[in-house]
Amino acid sequence: MKTPILIVAIVLLSMSTFAQKNNINKDIKMYTQVWDDVINKGDINQINASHFDKNVIGISSPENMVGIDAFKAYYQNFLIGFSERSFEIVNVFGQNDNIIKHWRFKGKHTGDFFGIPATAKSVNIEGVTLVKMKNGKILKEQDFMDNSIFLMQLGLTSDPNNVTLIDNLYKGFAIGDIPTVLGGMDAKIVWNEAEGNKYADGNPYIGPEAVLNGVFGRIMAEHEYFKLQNIELHEMSNNQVLATLRYDAKLNNGKIYNAQVAHLWTLKDGKVTAFQQYVDTKKLDDAINN
Repeated sequence: MKTPILIVAIVLLSMSTFAQKNNINKDIKMYTQVWDDVINKGDINQINASHFDKNVIGISSPENMVGIDAFKAYYQNFLIGFSERSFEIVNVFGQNDNIIKHWRFKGKHTGDFFGIPATAKSVNIEGVTLVKMKNGKILKEQDFMDNSIFLMQLGLTSDPNNVTLIDNLYKGFAIGDIPTVLGGMDAKIVWNEAEGNKYADGNPYIGPEAVLNGVFGRIMAEHEYFKLQNIELHEMSNNQVLATLRYDAKLNNGKIYNAQVAHLWTLKDGKVTAFQQYVDTKKLDDAINN
């Protein structure tokens, strides 16, 4: 008599396991469709009582989102803030009432985003979301992503390596290692000398070779020495670095000058894409022409 009971138990267990798998598959299908409709199609009204538990919780800082209206208000920021949106679920799987999704979001920041004015920057970020379901509805979500990369792509923070890169360029220039300096420049760098500076006649210099021939080459040919002093680097937003320094130089005509200078560097992906010089051009002109 034990064998039939065991068989019944196995059958019931199998049916329960099948039901659980069937339920989680339904949950995953609904879940992925909802977020495709919300983000890709811009249908914020898919965040509703049919898909979300009325007490849905979004784990976030500084405080959690609680309730359907709070979810709608939160994600409305993404629809307003970004155009050209693409939300892709790279991978998703679940067990019992739990879903884990690996996602990728792309978009262009063309509108107000949580109070941040449009920057026209494009973002491409990935993250993971832990999801809890209840009776076929979304009960809880918690996102994990690298916010520092997100803010950097928006131009609100800068790559922490930027200051080191610029410091290395100045060190290279100091020892005459011009190839290293040129190697730190983007192939399409836009270089501008200060207006009124003798070397501004070629503004803007486009590309490292133009900078070499139009600026560095002329400086080396016209000076007995040209030194950079008191260099201080200041990290700024939008991947820019401000350098304050002085030029200590002697021209071939014997004139010496020491001028206050500022350089504004713009970087992208580890390369300098733009340079703007600010300098006391009168002091330079007096040394050259008097």
